[in-house]
Amino acid sequence: MGNTRSKEEQMLFDENGERERGFDKQLFLSLKVHQTEGNVMPTDYSPYVTGSLPCLGSWNPSKAVALERQTTNMWELSFVIPADHDTLEFKYLLKPKHDKESYILEDGANRVLTGGRMDGDAPPIASFKLPILDPLEFPVTIKADPVSPFTLAASWRLHMENLQSHGTMVRGIPDVSISGVSATLPARKLTGSQALELDLEHYEIPTPASGPTGAQYVANAAEDPRGLQLHRSASVPVPVSENRNRMIKRLDSNVSRDRCVSIKDLVVLGGAESSLPTTAPTTPGESKTVGTDPFSPRFTQDHQGIYVDKGVGSSPRIFRVNTDVSLMDGDTYLDSDETEKPSTNKSNRPAPIAMSANLFRELSTMSYELQDMPEAAGAVAAAAVADRLLGPKERRQLAIVLVGLPARGKTFTAAKLTRYLRWLGHDTKHFNVGKYRRLKHGCSQSADFFRADNQEGVDARNEVAILAMEDMLAWMAEGGQVGVFDATNTTNERRNLLIKLAEGKCKVIFLETICNDRSVIDHNIRLKIQQSPDYSDISDYEVALQDFKTRLENYERVYEPVTEGSYIKMIDMVSGQGGQMQVSNISGYLPGRIVFFLVNTHITPRPILLTRHGESADNVRGRIGGDPVLSEAGEKYASKLSDFVEKRLKTERTASIWTSTLQRTVLTGRHIVGFPKVQWRALDEINAGVCDGMTYEEIKIDMPEEYAARKLDKLRYRYPRGESYLDVIQRLEPVIIELERQRSPVVVIAHQAILRALYAYFADKPLKEVPHIEMPLHTIIEIQMGVTGVQEKRYKLME
Repeated sequence: MGNTRSKEEQMLFDENGERERGFDKQLFLSLKVHQTEGNVMPTDYSPYVTGSLPCLGSWNPSKAVALERQTTNMWELSFVIPADHDTLEFKYLLKPKHDKESYILEDGANRVLTGGRMDGDAPPIASFKLPILDPLEFPVTIKADPVSPFTLAASWRLHMENLQSHGTMVRGIPDVSISGVSATLPARKLTGSQALELDLEHYEIPTPASGPTGAQYVANAAEDPRGLQLHRSASVPVPVSENRNRMIKRLDSNVSRDRCVSIKDLVVLGGAESSLPTTAPTTPGESKTVGTDPFSPRFTQDHQGIYVDKGVGSSPRIFRVNTDVSLMDGDTYLDSDETEKPSTNKSNRPAPIAMSANLFRELSTMSYELQDMPEAAGAVAAAAVADRLLGPKERRQLAIVLVGLPARGKTFTAAKLTRYLRWLGHDTKHFNVGKYRRLKHGCSQSADFFRADNQEGVDARNEVAILAMEDMLAWMAEGGQVGVFDATNTTNERRNLLIKLAEGKCKVIFLETICNDRSVIDHNIRLKIQQSPDYSDISDYEVALQDFKTRLENYERVYEPVTEGSYIKMIDMVSGQGGQMQVSNISGYLPGRIVFFLVNTHITPRPILLTRHGESADNVRGRIGGDPVLSEAGEKYASKLSDFVEKRLKTERTASIWTSTLQRTVLTGRHIVGFPKVQWRALDEINAGVCDGMTYEEIKIDMPEEYAARKLDKLRYRYPRGESYLDVIQRLEPVIIELERQRSPVVVIAHQAILRALYAYFADKPLKEVPHIEMPLHTIIEIQMGVTGVQEKRYKLME
């Protein structure tokens, strides 16, 4: 902003710099932290600032404000404060990314800012003493520029105009009302004390450690290579030509003694008939540990060479079925005159005939070889049964093989598809070849490594692709259902190699992502450079950018679009603004669901707010189900929720409010105005059947076997003439598809079981954890969806 004053600024100040006409001068404050070659930010830490004003989160380190990473070697926090502000004291601190309670405060006295000037002798260096590492010193920049309210308003308008093109705001669309209440009604005016209470940060609470807490490089969440042995090389990785034969020999000894095909031979053979590597079967209970290496299977990324040994082998996976109601005809509860006696039912309900405890225990301990049976219900389970009845010739394992140039959203699409299929109950894993490459050859490979005329680089990349593919096939042999194979796979030669490896083991569907929107590609390139471990050692952004562009050109020279086999092409669909999808040779239930999901997804950033209804009268009485009104506390929450939504979404014109059809959610959202409201029957609470309106204590006394069955397997347990959690997940699939399709914020006011299932989707929780996810009353969970993945914030409006 500099020292040059605009016309508007000159009107505000006289020669002596005194305020005129009642306008207040403001300061644009910028706090920066830089890393240098000698002092690199530890990968597990992020810089924060804490201080004496609310905008700095107070001196409570748990409310410290994070600096945002702007380049590979600089973080920044900027905000506006009055020019005549009280003395502002602050300090920098470092916090571990996965532990919000711990922190490391910078050494020395507080930094003091008065009237836009730094007081005292605060050094331009922030020094931190870490527990194990040597002390770290990072240069810091503190800059305060005067700015008039006019300039600030104009800058904000310009900022919002720029956001329009990215889809976070949509202009020209009139407000609508589906609930019958005009969406254009003026918002309720707030008193001064109420307005003060609306500070969002005041209500923010820590996100559970297991939740999606921040942006991360999506490929890091992909599957780890099997049987890792870590051999650290010198600072420069061993050349591929010297290492390749040794690696193949080690792999041969682990996979099969008669395997004699080299990596290069496999590539040359392509689709021709050849002797291919096969997984050696093992007997049940046989150990699959390879060698005596003491390293743990869990690993940390290293920028030097890390080499991968594979342990392979297959054995039938045994599933233990605990009265899986989704696979039975009719209700779970069986007629049995011999074992059942009339139960005392204090609520005068007709007691259902339940299965005996002995029969339940007997069924609970039965084992079946259900290699292809997903942990699911409804349509998913029915499709799995149909596939099994088709016989062994039908390929039930499915490999989704990504194809596309770098920075086209392949890994983001792979992670999102994996999360969706897992949530539906399909055993799905994401295998990222880039992760294998970094672990084996290190992270510091230049663009030359990706040249098509660099045979050593080609061999090395094919080698890690085969390692990942064989890991995926070995996992499928143990019962895995859907493998998502994430790599560029841009040539016919590479794709023929993968088809040959998968022959007789699984069906292959290619998923090609094509993007011609230069702005989207440039945005993805920036994210890649900022987040990818490939460039974490390069402090100069421009150097990293040029290297990645050269890498991209290397891929573009040899790129061959998919024309063979079964494939899905997503063309310019990432923004959700049109585009097209081409499908060839796709059939079957699961491939059809995948196409339906992909056609409704995009990367437009937008928040989704999840909250339970306010406390109801039945919550107070401890009764489940029903359709009660709100309690006094619930009414208070409804008012606070309206204020919160009004402030959080005040710049959004196209947000919507979703509720169930039950009155406790409708009443909770009734004060929210200015947005359309939609009632979904799919969002109604889990159907408790004959137990509706009872307390858990009554169920325990009157229906002890039902109580025991639910406690034993809460995921699959179905209330008599009611639902299970698996049933709930099935009926919520249309809600998930619509949430993915929306490009505007959505507030979902629903019930505990419903929100557990929805949250499990976004947080990628295993199905078995769904019934046990904590979903407290009077709390808002904000899910931020965008190209960097899923992030979460929580706000507690009432104790």
